[in-house]
Amino acid sequence: MEMFCNQCQEASKGIGCTVFGVCGKSPELTALMDTFIYSLIGVSTLVLEVETVSDEIHEFVMEGLFATITNANFEEEEFVTRTLQGLTYREELKEQLVGRELPILKHDIMNFIAKTKEEMIKKALKVAIHQTENEDIRSIRELMLFGVKGLAAYLSHAQKLGYVQPSLYMGMHKMMAALINESLTLEDYVSLTLELGSIGVEGMALLDTANTTTFGHPEISKVNIGVGERPGILITGHDLHDLVQLLEQTKDQGIDIYTHSEMLPAHYYPELKKYDHLKANYGNAWHLQTKEFETFNGPIIFTTNCLVPPRQSATYQDRVFTTGNTGYPGFKVIPVLVDGRKDFSEVIELAKTCEAPKAIEQGEIVGGFAHHQVMTLASEIISAVEKGEIKHFVVMAGCDGRHKERQYYTDFASALPDDSVILTAGCAKYRYNKLNLGTINGIPRVLDAGQCNDSYSLAVIALKLKEAFGLEDINDLPIVYNIAWYEQKAVIVLLALLSLGVKKIHLGPTLPAFLSPNIVDFLVQTFEIGGISSVEEDLVKFFE
Repeated sequence: MEMFCNQCQEASKGIGCTVFGVCGKSPELTALMDTFIYSLIGVSTLVLEVETVSDEIHEFVMEGLFATITNANFEEEEFVTRTLQGLTYREELKEQLVGRELPILKHDIMNFIAKTKEEMIKKALKVAIHQTENEDIRSIRELMLFGVKGLAAYLSHAQKLGYVQPSLYMGMHKMMAALINESLTLEDYVSLTLELGSIGVEGMALLDTANTTTFGHPEISKVNIGVGERPGILITGHDLHDLVQLLEQTKDQGIDIYTHSEMLPAHYYPELKKYDHLKANYGNAWHLQTKEFETFNGPIIFTTNCLVPPRQSATYQDRVFTTGNTGYPGFKVIPVLVDGRKDFSEVIELAKTCEAPKAIEQGEIVGGFAHHQVMTLASEIISAVEKGEIKHFVVMAGCDGRHKERQYYTDFASALPDDSVILTAGCAKYRYNKLNLGTINGIPRVLDAGQCNDSYSLAVIALKLKEAFGLEDINDLPIVYNIAWYEQKAVIVLLALLSLGVKKIHLGPTLPAFLSPNIVDFLVQTFEIGGISSVEEDLVKFFE
């Protein structure tokens, strides 16, 4: 069967995957996700109309959107089950509207039935958002949908730590409902997109509060990238709540815990650093996992995306466990106990039988430059700027990916003037966080704020610097934005920055495939968004 998916940066030929997903999604899985999202839109639309909505429904929509993010869940049956549950919630919500004459209740989204996998796959051919006829409306609807997916991911992380803001759930539902509203004009959608960006700022602020209240403010930290002699467990993804449970259950077990990819910032938090067996960070960005997992030797836990399907020749499949919204056929699932805690006992027992990890590199990397830590250095930074020792801040946040053209970011970082400082967050940092770029008066030239969701810190830093220098406009700061993107969390970060008035953001290595030419023109004209070219050309363009 045919498929179409254009939600990530690696969309085939810069248009969309039409045969099989570059990420590993099958046409069948893509279709099931499309129908599932259609069911979620129906639920969200009803949520806006009823008086009473359970937390269970809010969380269902939130977690469902998170599960459809690139490289998260490859289990077809999982989406069959979720769709059936979505239709059940739809009917429960409709019961609260009996007697009300609402036009939306006559819409197909409120009445369609799909009980089997085959019916769900067939339904997707008619209801996927990318099939919207008007190219520009289609484009901005996709932009909104992908942004909402990113928002849902951040709200999910906050909720796991006990932090919930109901207004953000309602904002999520509002944006979802808009995706089928035929009365909205292009201007309406533009306004909603910027509103979504503002909601994204609030969502990232909530998660920042959740993380820092629970684990303390990140602090400057040296992180070991070598290995020890004991068996280890490797944990990847973004869920710090899962990590702390694992650390608690592995205390005094003779096992070391290693972070991978986006889990690296765990080493910056005081409440996590106190665990002596949080040993090191192993490896690099997500797309290298098929190589690096081979040499780790011990169990591997996926807490969130990004999961890369293993090669047929892989030897680690029987050592992989998933939790939360991640899933892959054949991978074991971490059980959840009655009280909500996760049971890592099987992982722990397996680890005890494994060899210690094989070293793939040695040394240390430095991070922990979230907004609170950077503000403690504010006087030194301001002094360095006033003296002309720091002339440029370069925001190089975002995602990494497997395409060769991403070497650009390593070369760009290496070629930056010595009077520039890189502000980063997300796995894009693996392209340059191990370069020896030195310091400026003791200030490292690469300031790593943390995970992709910690891009909020970079916005806070920029706003604080604007205030410190007495500037009227954030765009008057000596800041260049050269951001790499890959998946949908990067979309909500972009919309958040736009909502804050940030201009002249450069996106790469390619512009999103889902943006129509007219929407690209709008973003260029309104926000001066641009792409990238060669390192040499961009150095001239950015610093002229």
